[in-house]
Amino acid sequence: MIDPVTGERVNDRPRRGPSPTRLPLLLPGSLSEEQRAVYEAVTGGPRAGDRNPPFALADDIGRLQGPFNAMLYSPPVGLALQDLGAALRFRTGFTKREREIATLVVAAHLRSDFEWYAHERIGRRQGLADEETEALREGRAPMLADVRERVVYEAARQLVAEGDLADAVYTEAVATLGRTALVELVALVGYYRALALQLRVFRVGVPDGEAAPEWPAAGDGYE
Repeated sequence: MIDPVTGERVNDRPRRGPSPTRLPLLLPGSLSEEQRAVYEAVTGGPRAGDRNPPFALADDIGRLQGPFNAMLYSPPVGLALQDLGAALRFRTGFTKREREIATLVVAAHLRSDFEWYAHERIGRRQGLADEETEALREGRAPMLADVRERVVYEAARQLVAEGDLADAVYTEAVATLGRTALVELVALVGYYRALALQLRVFRVGVPDGEAAPEWPAAGDGYE
């Protein structure tokens, strides 16, 4: 932007690195009726079905963590967002590994700390090995034996990097995954990109006491 006093251009790019969250975490007891509906959809839906979840949806006093707190600030949007997320995570034709490979591609490309923190844990539950998650974090193609997983990886990588699919990748994805799954994959990449943007804008990092992922140096990997 232009400084109104000096007339000089000021670098106004958002700074990287840790900073306090810009959206106060809302206590369950302070929520309106509409916010309560979003809160209950998140904490009482399919995400809460695991008795030993890979990460906590809320902190020790019940405040939603990660992208979910922001959903409370606009209940109509938040309710639709959480439902879309639940559909993409629990009601698509992907295997759990395929879904997490695609999600981690997005998280790594955008260097979204919380998105990676949460989905690396989910991915490990679904059988992703250390060398596979390390490759994804560093922006390298993992060694995947399954042809569908390789197509999911390459399509997700191209979607997040280019915002499109080349004809050859599109044709291979339709042949291998089918049109329905490809529609779901495009939606999944778009959804997690949107969450990563919210997490960045509102300065949401990993939960207290957890280590942030180590991203490769600038110029390596995806960037």
